[in-house]
Amino acid sequence: MSHEHVVVVTTTDSEEAARALAAAAVEARLGACAQIVGPITSVYRWQGAIETDREWRVEVKTAADRADALVGLLTERHTYDVPEVIVTPVVGGHADYLSWLADETR
Repeated sequence: MSHEHVVVVTTTDSEEAARALAAAAVEARLGACAQIVGPITSVYRWQGAIETDREWRVEVKTAADRADALVGLLTERHTYDVPEVIVTPVVGGHADYLSWLADETR
């Protein structure tokens, strides 16, 4: 099954950093829109220790053919050594919204 739309997710350590990543994605037309969720609590292993930190999640909606460029932009502008950047396919949705999403990433 081919997916035409995806959601690209990353997390970062401040609302300011999340806003900057979201704005960069939309400004570059690599994402049609982005939501910032947070603060959230993340628990993870880093360099052998269990860490617990406050983070903000950025969810960017885009056309699948823009995903690689978006992953590159988020990774390049991110402050983390190894940022979480995950691409999830959209398997359905409101047709008018999905059409708008594709148009806004051109």
